[in-house]
Amino acid sequence: MGVCSGRCTLLGICGIQLACILERQIFDFLGYQWAPILVNFFHIIVVIFGIFGTIQCRTRYITAYAVWLVLWVSWNVFIICFYLEAGYLSKERDLIMTFNVSMHRSWWMENGPGCMVTGVTPAPDWAPEDHRYISISDCFLEYQYIEVAHSSLQIFFALAGFIYACYILKCISEEEDSFDFIGGFDSYGYQGPQKTSHLQLQPMYMSK
Repeated sequence: MGVCSGRCTLLGICGIQLACILERQIFDFLGYQWAPILVNFFHIIVVIFGIFGTIQCRTRYITAYAVWLVLWVSWNVFIICFYLEAGYLSKERDLIMTFNVSMHRSWWMENGPGCMVTGVTPAPDWAPEDHRYISISDCFLEYQYIEVAHSSLQIFFALAGFIYACYILKCISEEEDSFDFIGGFDSYGYQGPQKTSHLQLQPMYMSK
């Protein structure tokens, strides 16, 4: 019963994770943030493996899913520190998010709630020729806080998934141990059918 309820809960968590990361992947594509796109894609694959492992009770898949969640939490903590500019990190660096292929920008920078975007002309001398120079004002919520909220939500579901994955692995291990104890697949406890000799009955005659 514990495994069944734990599996159902973990499947629900994986489903929510999959929906949230697909939403995040779309906005990362719109912002041309190539590093998060690659990590998100790998996370999607691992979550699908986690769903398959939970349905089929495959301990290797569930273990791989749990291990990846530790790395996933670390990545999202880095994203939070990046947008909050903790330490020497700066959200203006293109190399971290786009591998310096394109200019880094979050989609929420221009499309956040209440943001007013106005073009600035003439553009400054330092601005690239293939990019427009804009001014953003009146945002109800700055884009970095939206990105931090996305990462915080991912951390919450990752921690919940890790706890339930460990719980399912523990339940499966206990069930396998108890099954071996009663002689389930234990080679020493199992005895095959033995051949029995059939005796041919002979009629008996009693003499007076």
